[in-house]
Amino acid sequence: MTHASPQRHGQGLAPHAPARAARPAAGPVGREDAIPAAAGVGFKPGHLDDILADPGTVGFLEVHAENYMGEGGPPHRVLERVRRDFPMSLHGVCMSIGGPDPLDEDHLARFAALCERYEPGLISEHLAWSTHDDVYLNDLLPLPYTAETLSHVCDHVDRMQEVTRRRMLLENPATYVVFDNSTMSETDFLRAVVARTGCGLLLDVNNVFVSATNHGFSARDYLAAFPLDDVGEIHLAGHTEQEDDEGAPLLIDSHDRPVADPVWTLYEEVIARTGPVPTLVEWDSDLPEWPVLRAEADAATAILRRFAPARAEVRHDAHV
Repeated sequence: MTHASPQRHGQGLAPHAPARAARPAAGPVGREDAIPAAAGVGFKPGHLDDILADPGTVGFLEVHAENYMGEGGPPHRVLERVRRDFPMSLHGVCMSIGGPDPLDEDHLARFAALCERYEPGLISEHLAWSTHDDVYLNDLLPLPYTAETLSHVCDHVDRMQEVTRRRMLLENPATYVVFDNSTMSETDFLRAVVARTGCGLLLDVNNVFVSATNHGFSARDYLAAFPLDDVGEIHLAGHTEQEDDEGAPLLIDSHDRPVADPVWTLYEEVIARTGPVPTLVEWDSDLPEWPVLRAEADAATAILRRFAPARAEVRHDAHV
């Protein structure tokens, strides 16, 4: 694995198109969707009482599947309580969609069992790999964008959709290295996966900003090339600012602080083009008090509402 030469692009998103009608995310095959085009948050049990008492504008909750793969006990009692009041999305972090080996069928079966138990409105995973042979690496690692990798990824997406009987969303990664042997761009790779498998996409705007900063390309150009029509959910999160060994900016997708202003700006530009899309605020470590996380969701809600199509005025003429 080697660093590729930094990619440099021009500035500016494509001109804004009129906002389309609000689009809920793609849900279970053959079932009506349950995730609204609203702001959601990643669920943490410590926030349970506060969420139930004062959810603010939060329209759905997302859980990491791997935290609930036991058969019962307190975690499931908590999740069952939350599921009574909120639509839920299920986000996987360990499926290793980008790896060369077949998916772990036991892990996939546990993921599918969660789908049956909680009926999430959408499911998602990462364009990354995290296993090799029988070793789990506890990280979301990058992959080269080649024909061979495309074949592996599509096979794995097909298998996940087959077993879960749901359309999945595939998330763009945050990356810290790129491969010299890639033969296509990340956006073209994602477009090809969608075309071959029928899956949807999860657009993580913070990941775009992190990767663009780390590799020296334009986040706006990346988003202009992204297949936005296939996006069923958007993620927002905070990142950590560091420097590499040569003093250049290095961003880490840390999920431990508020969404940065440049990421909010990119998100608003995306929503101006797409219309409202289900949007999740992720905060996974150094958890704040609930009002802080709720305020992040409220900020996303304000942007979603700003670009929601105006409701048609209905006239009721009296007939005597």
